[in-house]
Amino acid sequence: MINLVWLKTFCTLANVGHFTRTAEILFMTQSGVSQHIKKLETQLDILLLTREGKSFSLTDAGIKLRQQGQNLLTTSADIEASIKQDDAFIGIIKMSTPGSVGLKLYPQMLDIQQHYPALIIDYTFAPNKNIEQNLIERKIDLGILTELSRSPQLLSEKIAIEPLVLVTSSDITNINWQVLASIGFIGHPDSEHHAQQLLSKNYPEFEHTRQFKHKGFSNQISLILAPVSRGLGFTVLPLHAVNAFPEQSLIKVHSLKIPVSEALYLCRNKHSFETKRSKLIKKSISEFIL
Repeated sequence: MINLVWLKTFCTLANVGHFTRTAEILFMTQSGVSQHIKKLETQLDILLLTREGKSFSLTDAGIKLRQQGQNLLTTSADIEASIKQDDAFIGIIKMSTPGSVGLKLYPQMLDIQQHYPALIIDYTFAPNKNIEQNLIERKIDLGILTELSRSPQLLSEKIAIEPLVLVTSSDITNINWQVLASIGFIGHPDSEHHAQQLLSKNYPEFEHTRQFKHKGFSNQISLILAPVSRGLGFTVLPLHAVNAFPEQSLIKVHSLKIPVSEALYLCRNKHSFETKRSKLIKKSISEFIL
């Protein structure tokens, strides 16, 4: 069995790239670092790095051990943390969601934290690809995706569907293709994806959002409808984002012939230990988001 102390020294050295800095980080001597590397090479009976003066480079075996060894160290740390503390109401939960569902969900998470002050919820708003990658790298504990992940490292549970809606200013009462073409489009980070899903089902003329006049862009979920409310253009958004807009009297949601919704998937890394606090938050999300 690999000695985890020697493995930690090796992975730190491989990541830092310098013996002196590694020794400082691990509160060791440089000779101690070298001894750990030699002992690990002896245990595995293979060369892990080649020295080049004061520098070094990893062998193929060293590169492979760096990748897999870091996962082993992370798992070991997870085990230690789960053994030392697994209280549903104490500790940190790191989670991330797209902006629209986050506008509805984040206040609920604050209510939970306010009720259990020792439970700390670190919440980030991010697009699907960032959330998926952070889950894979175990930088977050839970995430909500609007597309089913194909990663074998993730476990996904469909928890709800969220309608996509077309929104204009309130002075536009009737909508058709000619009206859309005349008023122009307000973009946002997911606008192409959302428009493709909704408009392609309802307008045979639709191919892509570049058919519309570009009338603005916002990457702040709570402000996307600000230009729409002023009559500067239309957009397509998930319903949660629309319902969170404070000036509801200034916007109009148009009912289209063919409704379109996107699924919401609650995801976690299958290699991470599921703590009691993680289960608490998952249960709260599933109950609240319906």
